[in-house]
Amino acid sequence: MDDATAFEVESALIDAYPGLTNVAGGIGGNAFGAMHAQEIIREYTAEPAVFFHNVLLISVNRSAVAESSLYEATRYAWKVSRAKAQKADVILATVQGVIRAAFVADEWLEATSANFPGRQDSPGRFGFKGHEAPDDIQKLYLGKRIPDEYRKRGAANPIKYAKA
Repeated sequence: MDDATAFEVESALIDAYPGLTNVAGGIGGNAFGAMHAQEIIREYTAEPAVFFHNVLLISVNRSAVAESSLYEATRYAWKVSRAKAQKADVILATVQGVIRAAFVADEWLEATSANFPGRQDSPGRFGFKGHEAPDDIQKLYLGKRIPDEYRKRGAANPIKYAKA
């Protein structure tokens, strides 16, 4: 089989067997991954988002399961440019390609236990302190699908920027 097919098979097998201890989830695992039938229907029938703000898209597929809330899954320890992240009007948490939450960052800080008590230091990474976006912004984005141009096949980076 060719490399592209092998990577898809690898990613599918990792998703099929929860509890595997791979360091990485497999190429394309952030864009695809295991899904319930209802999630598949919701993703493929959702209309694509149109960005009216400068947004930072964060795929929280794996961390959303481990954290207590989407806010906690979205806000901590990302390899981002702080300068670029600060230009985002809205941070959108995505799960399986669908926008599930919208936040506004009050400040971006280094990902350290001093800045985020109860968390481990993550050198070279940043997190934000913020709040849920206002209702009018949430109505624009929640439940919408990430447009295809931001979902490159095989892309492993959970961070994407989109300008209005």
